[in-house]
Amino acid sequence: MKYQTQKIAFAYFAVAMALFAIQVTGGLIAGYVYVFPNTLSELVPFNIIRMLHTNSLVVWLLLGFFGAAYYLVPEEAEREIESPALAYLQLAIFVLGTLGVVVTYLFDLFNGNPFLGKDGREFLEQPYWVKLGIVVAALIFLYNITMTVLKGRKTAITNVLLLGLWGIAIFFLFSLYNPKNLVLDKMFWWYVVHIWVEGVWELVMASILAYLMLKMTGVDREVVEKWLYAIVALSLFTGLLGTGHHYYWIGTPGYWQWIGSIFSSLEILPFFAMVLFTFAMVWKRKREHPNNAALLWSLGCAVLAFFGAGVWGFLHTLHFVNYYTHGTQVTPAHGHLAFFGAYVSLNLAIITYAMPHLRGREPYNQVLNMISFWVMSAGMAFMTFTLTFAGVVQTHLQRVKGEGFMDVQDQLALFYQMRLLSGVIVVIGAFIYLYAVLVPRSGEMIAKSGVAPAE
Repeated sequence: MKYQTQKIAFAYFAVAMALFAIQVTGGLIAGYVYVFPNTLSELVPFNIIRMLHTNSLVVWLLLGFFGAAYYLVPEEAEREIESPALAYLQLAIFVLGTLGVVVTYLFDLFNGNPFLGKDGREFLEQPYWVKLGIVVAALIFLYNITMTVLKGRKTAITNVLLLGLWGIAIFFLFSLYNPKNLVLDKMFWWYVVHIWVEGVWELVMASILAYLMLKMTGVDREVVEKWLYAIVALSLFTGLLGTGHHYYWIGTPGYWQWIGSIFSSLEILPFFAMVLFTFAMVWKRKREHPNNAALLWSLGCAVLAFFGAGVWGFLHTLHFVNYYTHGTQVTPAHGHLAFFGAYVSLNLAIITYAMPHLRGREPYNQVLNMISFWVMSAGMAFMTFTLTFAGVVQTHLQRVKGEGFMDVQDQLALFYQMRLLSGVIVVIGAFIYLYAVLVPRSGEMIAKSGVAPAE
């Protein structure tokens, strides 16, 4: 390795991939319950399966971001990570917190205890002690990365990455406050849930994509940085006030309907800019990079994010449309493709790029890796279309014709069966990916000494 502390990223990627396997398996089980509702109903109720599915998604994506930072920051800052010991301590805290969450959820421990038991808020169900552990781990991480950057070379990539990572930590603090007023609670809740995924996470996404394009295309850094700053400006301009599209029907003033509709409609722009950016860099590339799989994941990330987060988000973001579609299957249609495109694909791209260097090998099993991209992407696209059609039918029957919720659910059975099939395809693709990344080709030899990343 060019910088020895880049090896820290391997530990983060390993834990992230383990949680990725758990997350997609949990999603498949949840899809199975939609088709066969009594499955595991007494052993592991559906609400617990769903919590494990969504929480493991968030945690493994964060670990992927942290691993990416520990991998790219030494190259960008041109110095080693400030404290490797603190980096491993941070990972240990996250693993301990993850195990604590799983045990608490599965066995319903300390039910009703505000500190030890699970929180009742969706996506923020973690016990309070776990949230405090996350804050401690975040402070360790920010110290480590910030000091590394401040003492080394400053680049646009590290500047934007730091802005995004600090934003993740700062807005997570709102999860620690649970006001008694339900409207106020939901406003602060969206500060975490929305501003993370439609604000500061986009900055992390843009900086990692910029790093990958810089390394794999050889385009001048100045060109990459100009694109990066433009994307960041669009992300912050649209994402922050775009939070208003969650405020339509929770008791907030009516002006949020217009603020939310206008600015959230513009949220498609930064994702479209990322598509233009990645393809423009590839078209202008000055060299052919050996890791074609990483390039495919990078381009796929931008395209799928544009459709999942941008187009499908726009489909039901206007308040007069959202009035009917809110809470229907249109929402998970958007959510699944958005998360897969923007953040799952991003992590899989940086892992695909970094693992050959971290393990001292040339890029290997690329064909399998690229097959996994097409299998997972096809499965997720099928799932998105299936849930979209289910949401349209549900909206018409339930919100327009006024039929009962459970009566409508019975009429969506065919869509849930197709969603289960798509879930099987995604899981197959996920395990093909894990095999492709972790298992070397037959007869392939480990490089004897450090292999510097291909420039």
